[in-house]
Amino acid sequence: MTNNEIAIKGQEYVMNTYGRFAIAPVKGKGSYLWDANGKQYLDFVGGIAVCILGHCNDQLITALQEQSRQLWHVSNLYWIKPQVDLAEKLVNVSGLDKTFFCNSGAEANEGAIKLARKYFYRKKEDRNEIIVFKDSFHGRTLATLTATGQDKYHEGFAPLPAGFYYAEFNNLTTVEQLVNDKTCAIMVEPVQGEGGIRPADQNFLLGLRRICDREGILLIFDEVQSGMGRTGKVFAYQNYGVVPDIVTMAKGLGGGIPIGAMLASEKAAQGFAPGDHASTFGGNPLVTAAANKVMDIITTEGFLEQVTKTGEYLVQSLKGIKDNRIIEVRGRGLMLGIEFDRDIKELVNICMQKGLLVLGAGNRVLRMVPPLTINETEVNQAVNILKEALKDW
Repeated sequence: MTNNEIAIKGQEYVMNTYGRFAIAPVKGKGSYLWDANGKQYLDFVGGIAVCILGHCNDQLITALQEQSRQLWHVSNLYWIKPQVDLAEKLVNVSGLDKTFFCNSGAEANEGAIKLARKYFYRKKEDRNEIIVFKDSFHGRTLATLTATGQDKYHEGFAPLPAGFYYAEFNNLTTVEQLVNDKTCAIMVEPVQGEGGIRPADQNFLLGLRRICDREGILLIFDEVQSGMGRTGKVFAYQNYGVVPDIVTMAKGLGGGIPIGAMLASEKAAQGFAPGDHASTFGGNPLVTAAANKVMDIITTEGFLEQVTKTGEYLVQSLKGIKDNRIIEVRGRGLMLGIEFDRDIKELVNICMQKGLLVLGAGNRVLRMVPPLTINETEVNQAVNILKEALKDW
């Protein structure tokens, strides 16, 4: 089937919830994809920061094959060895104590919201309000889209769950104005993703930690997009020297195999008891076998240092582009955004036509979240295609 034939069939049978591009990728290897028409693309989307080891990584394939011959799925009514092994790795690298597994970033964030509220319920304290931030993105469930500080995601879904209040990102004063005796948590992305690839300021995250410690409330970091080595550390908060009470992750954790997780301090984790929260598929043997391999690879000596080095090279290469429409290049590691003075939708399409896959983060920010395994040759190729696309834009 061709791209067009697949698209026509999809329009007939698949619900219309995505603004899809007119290609159908059918094969991938490393940093490259091929569509149904046989065209090759350099992939700087990576499944939206998911395929952190590239497409069809050989070590990940082996891990999946080996586990698939033993056990695919059992209930969390039983202990699952690959899950326990993964929990140990995440605890050891995070500075936190306990792990909960699920299937997606939205589910991980939903769990964090529930945990924060249940923690204070168990303490018999009437605290259930959560401070979140404008331009944030936390997911598509009713609670997580309410936590998302962008009105466009709220439209048409009223009544939204109560208890979420919106502060200004990187503005501690607005946070202080919202904290009260009903506040149970502050929830923030260390690097805003869908909001335009905006890293938090050092003093901002330090200030949030001080507020939470002073008020006895929980600090939640949403690292669904920024985690798993994306910023040159396993978690973005490790660039800041600030440890949260709860952190959520998904996307890159399975390298493309669907898995989410929530980590919590010993104190915060006491909010949940058996029966309070669950996930049928969460942390099953197959997905945790994949995530174990991902963790082994990204924590190998030198891997994250190379992510930082490649990210710096990409940033300098992008800053070297002379175009008056570019306002700023920003981000951390290989989570980068190029802000333009106009809508970039057409530019994304031109890049795709020329063989480079990129995406937006808001209307005016071109986002690059490639596999963490890209090399300088691929960076040069991407930048050269972007330069050519800019000439036609």
